[in-house]
Amino acid sequence: MAVEAVRATSDTKVAPWNDPVIRGWVFQIVVVGLVAALAWYLVSNTLENLARQKIATGFDFLGREAGFAIGDTMIAYSPADTYARAIWVGILNTLRVAVIGIILTTFLGTIIGIGRLSPNWLLARICAIYVEIFRNVPLLLWLFLIYKLVSEAFPGPRQAIRMMGDTVFLSNRGLYFPVPIAAPIHKWMGVGLIVGIVGAWALHRWATARQARTGEPFPSILAGFGIVLAAPFLVWLLGGAPSAMSWPALKGFNFEGGTVIQPEFAALLLGLVLYTSAFVAEIVRSGILALHKGQSEAAAAIGLSRGQSMRLVLLPQALRVIVPPMTSTYLNITKNSSLAIAIGYPDLVASINVTINQTGQAIENILIIMAAYLTVSLSISAFMNWYNKQIALKER
Repeated sequence: MAVEAVRATSDTKVAPWNDPVIRGWVFQIVVVGLVAALAWYLVSNTLENLARQKIATGFDFLGREAGFAIGDTMIAYSPADTYARAIWVGILNTLRVAVIGIILTTFLGTIIGIGRLSPNWLLARICAIYVEIFRNVPLLLWLFLIYKLVSEAFPGPRQAIRMMGDTVFLSNRGLYFPVPIAAPIHKWMGVGLIVGIVGAWALHRWATARQARTGEPFPSILAGFGIVLAAPFLVWLLGGAPSAMSWPALKGFNFEGGTVIQPEFAALLLGLVLYTSAFVAEIVRSGILALHKGQSEAAAAIGLSRGQSMRLVLLPQALRVIVPPMTSTYLNITKNSSLAIAIGYPDLVASINVTINQTGQAIENILIIMAAYLTVSLSISAFMNWYNKQIALKER
């Protein structure tokens, strides 16, 4: 009787409104429909209001002449170029600050974080004071202060500080120094640099596998640097070794020729690096402290110095704790670079602001900013997640 009761219960059909699977699908469809309806209402209402006020919509403005100058560019640009090129110049300026800032912040933050763990009382206190000062004052205030110091600490162009035999000049307009005149071989040198980086990475993987297999270390870091430098140098030699240079010279009230590191860029980069390094230092310190003290004791027991135990034992293991929060820190560097507009550095936000003022199409330009930062941030997150998987412990 009990078996028949169970069989009868299992054969009983459940009403559709009581089926959890069907009910779940219905709820999801309703929610998606409501969100789509809300989005349609907002978009249609916005377009209707813009049309009523005779404000143009769409991205056709990107092909029109920009008509404004940009003081610091990585590529050729003039006011006669399009808005699209002006925005691209802003994106490249943002990427330049973000990439250099991430590299410098990683090195400085790691050094300060290790310094906080030093047995030297004075060094540990100096690093602790650095961390507390920089991370407890808003970044914008540091940018204002550093920009004032950088722009007012040096004389004008006519009284510029001359260095290296009158080839490098430092003034309140920036640091001017000579650069090679553009030649076709320089593009191939860039290709050679990429090939060198790939070769150094492959060498490091081979050295790691070889050490795991045989126990014999290989100086992959020094050898990798040699490959990275040698590849573009060989390309330069094969291309005829062009050596023509553009030299800075004082003409009127400013310098012409060469290239310049402007005060706005220097202040933004220095502010981002000093501020974010304080957070990186705490991440590195916490990652090392998360390890069991037996690791450092074991390293000392086999005769490793403090520097060797930190480089070969502690830091490699601490990376598994350090990398996840470092991802957020790198994203913050990229997003905080948007504060550049406060000190006049022509980043993406500055270019977009001028474009909005001239075209009146704020929605489209804001969407461009969001898409640019979203693309860069997701790229950084994807790379860091990939790297985190590479260093994660693999179960056997």
